[in-house]
Amino acid sequence: MKKKAVLSVTMAFGLTAVLAACGDAENNNGGADNGANNAEENVSDNNEAEAANSEYSSGDASYVIEAGIGLNNQHPQYEGLLRFKEIVEEATDGDVYVETYHSSQLGDDREMMEALQLGSQEVTIPSTAPVTNFVEEYAILDFPFLFANEEVAMEVLNGEIGDELLDSLEDQEMVGLAWWENGYRDLTNSTQPVETAEDFQGLTIRTMENEVHLEAFSELGANPTPMAFGELFTGMQQGTVDGQENPLATIYLEGFYEVQDYYSDTNHVYSPFVFLMSKQFYDSLPDDYQEIVGDAAQEAGEFQIEQNRAQNEELLEALIDEGMEHSEVTDEAREEMAEIVQPVNDQFAEQLDQDFVERFFQAVEEAEEMHQ
Repeated sequence: MKKKAVLSVTMAFGLTAVLAACGDAENNNGGADNGANNAEENVSDNNEAEAANSEYSSGDASYVIEAGIGLNNQHPQYEGLLRFKEIVEEATDGDVYVETYHSSQLGDDREMMEALQLGSQEVTIPSTAPVTNFVEEYAILDFPFLFANEEVAMEVLNGEIGDELLDSLEDQEMVGLAWWENGYRDLTNSTQPVETAEDFQGLTIRTMENEVHLEAFSELGANPTPMAFGELFTGMQQGTVDGQENPLATIYLEGFYEVQDYYSDTNHVYSPFVFLMSKQFYDSLPDDYQEIVGDAAQEAGEFQIEQNRAQNEELLEALIDEGMEHSEVTDEAREEMAEIVQPVNDQFAEQLDQDFVERFFQAVEEAEEMHQ
C-alpha cells in the first residue's frame, strides 16, 4: 500500500522581496510557458494505457510515486519522466511504482510543489521561476544572459553551487534530486527580424510577469507587456502584442508560427528544470531505495537533456518549414545585449544573499574557462 505521512499544519509561504515576482502567476498556471497544452484531450487515457503496458502494478508495490508535470506528453520532459519510471521500477523489481501525470493533471507548478510539502504528491519537475516562491536564491537563474551556453549552465548547476541550491529545498520539505533542462528562451515577433539590440526598439513583447524580465526588455528598448499565457495566441493574432519569448518547444507545440513571422535565437535566458521529491516520502524510503531514486533522477535527466537538445534541432527546421524566418543572432550581438541589461542583473542581485551571489558568479566564470 502507498506509504505517506500527513502534515497537521498547512504551510504558507511568501516572499516580501521584489524578486518574489519570479514565481509569477503564469508559472503557477500549469507550467504553460514551458510548452504545456492545457487543452490536450484524453490525458487520463494515457495513464491507463501506460499502466496496461507496464509489467508492474501499483497494487503490488510497497511505495507508489505520483509524479506530475505541467507539460504535455509530447515534450522531452515527459519522456524523461517515463525513463525515471522505467529505471526505478526495474531497480526495485516493482516495489516502487511510478504513476506519471502530464498536462497539469495534478495541478499547476506551485500547487504540485505545495502537495510535495504536504506529502500528498511525491514528485514534480518545475522550471525554477516558481521555486523562487520557496527559496529566493533561485531567482538568480532568471537573470538574462547568465550562461554563455548549455554546457556552462550544466557545469554550474551540477557543481557545488548547484548542489547548494538543491540542498536548500529541504527546509521547505522538498528534496532536490537533479537538474533537467527546459532550454533557452528565444524571441518571436510579427514585425521585423531581430538580430541586434537596436532591433528591439519599439517592439511590444509579451513577457512573463517577472520583474527581472520586464526591466531587461525595457532596457533593450522594447515595450514588455505581461499577459496570461492562455491569452497570448489571440493577443499576437489580433496585434495586441508584436511578439513573445519562450523555448523552442513551446513556440512550436503551441503553434505560434501561425501568427508569428520571425524567430530569433536570442538565447536571452537559460531555463532549467529541477527534479523535486517530497521530503516526507523520501525520508520514508529505505536507504537503498533513496539511492535508487536519486540515481534514477540523474540518469533520466541526462536522457531528457539529450532528447531536449535533439528535439530543438528538429523544431527549428520545422518552424522554418512552417514559414518562419530564422534570424541568427551573432555572439557579438548577444554580448551587446548582455551589456545593456547588466544593470538589471546588478540591481536584482543586490536583493539576494551577497555571499551566495559572489560564489555563484565565481562558479560561472570557472565554468566558462572550462568550456571556452
